[in-house]
Amino acid sequence: MLNRFLFKKIDNSQLVVFRIFYGLLVSAECYGAIATGWVRRTLIEPQFTFNFIGFDWLQPLPGNGMYIYFAIMGTLGILITLGYKYRFSAFAFAFMWTGVYLMQKTSYNNHYYLLMLLAFIMAFLPAGRDASLDAKLNPNLRSHTIPNWVRWIIILQLFIVYTYASVAKLYGDWLDFSIIEILMKSKDDYPLIGELLQEKWVHTIVAFFGILFDLLIVPALLWKPTRKFAFALAIFFHLFNSYVFRIGIFPYLSLAFTVFFFEPQTIRNIFLRTKEIVVEQVVSVPKNRNIIVGVLGIYFVVQLALPLRHYTFKDEVLWTEEGHRLSWRMMLRSRSGNIKYRVVNAETGKEEQINLDDYLTTKQRRKVACYPDFAWQFAQRLKKEYAQKGEDIQVFVTNKVKINSGEYQPFIDPEVDLANVPWKHFAHNDWILPSQPVDSVKTSD
Repeated sequence: MLNRFLFKKIDNSQLVVFRIFYGLLVSAECYGAIATGWVRRTLIEPQFTFNFIGFDWLQPLPGNGMYIYFAIMGTLGILITLGYKYRFSAFAFAFMWTGVYLMQKTSYNNHYYLLMLLAFIMAFLPAGRDASLDAKLNPNLRSHTIPNWVRWIIILQLFIVYTYASVAKLYGDWLDFSIIEILMKSKDDYPLIGELLQEKWVHTIVAFFGILFDLLIVPALLWKPTRKFAFALAIFFHLFNSYVFRIGIFPYLSLAFTVFFFEPQTIRNIFLRTKEIVVEQVVSVPKNRNIIVGVLGIYFVVQLALPLRHYTFKDEVLWTEEGHRLSWRMMLRSRSGNIKYRVVNAETGKEEQINLDDYLTTKQRRKVACYPDFAWQFAQRLKKEYAQKGEDIQVFVTNKVKINSGEYQPFIDPEVDLANVPWKHFAHNDWILPSQPVDSVKTSD
């Protein structure tokens, strides 16, 4: 039964057309990052970037190196679209994008994470065997079929993303629309709809539509009677998000994913204009069947477990941020804070206040002020800098953070030397102070 489901042959038009869209979109993302100044602001202007902890060695290339880096990635996207040297192009892009993802998190986005996962998935899939230069140059490579598991790995990945995104929205600040009001407040100058986005009834619609869309879109696209209606809603939803939230290629990538839900011949008729492909109902179980099933099983167990890990940590993820990344918790909070760094010479006791403007960009300062890993990493940076001058230091911070429309609360223990405590990846960092009930915060103020 499992073999029949996973390894029956199906038309590969959905995968081939998605490859074309995928290549065009990643190319647009990379060239666009150069044209809009994202590369300059995020990777060139800062003195250093806040990488994912454990990847300190991964820093941007010097000079104009990152412009060249992104130009190469954009070119790889074109090669993916054309299906030229597909396997090499897809893997090269996957590794290069992963490098960008890990070397900076000041501009962290769940969509960048999804693109990293998708890049490696696409690199392993046989997406270059039809409607490609590879197939034209080497006819022996051409194929019109793929095993069924190829289609379902994409669908299951989408189902995980959307479902966790929906469930994460079932919390107080989303359900009372306060976070949506905050998100929309900065959009009041948008042409045509800026004032409309400030209306309470719009916030109500956005809140409930967001939950229901994320929860139901994949099942609705899979079920033929609701497919066209769901597709129309998807167009509206993603174009709305593209205009209002300016989140790059993700809305269009999400629309591109819908090709996996329509009949293969429909996709061929619209995009490939080739004659009808007759696929024999053949189940071809490969010799490496156990490896394929095992790898897919492990991958999806990890994907299901990562978004749940914050439940094993002390206090709420909304407050501590521990377990927030890699969990599809999208557009759920607005953080603000203030922070002061005090450096103490361990031998002489001499104290020095740190001027953050000397080290950080405006966006980096905002992150350091209200995200614990940023605050810890900057303390480590100071420790290394002073060590190069022959000084052994301690680093203490005074810090308050506000979540959404709440009150400012003390966030980091001012008595803890951040320069000399380890970062815990899989456990709660005790120097993050617990959140306080609203009433007690107001009283203390």
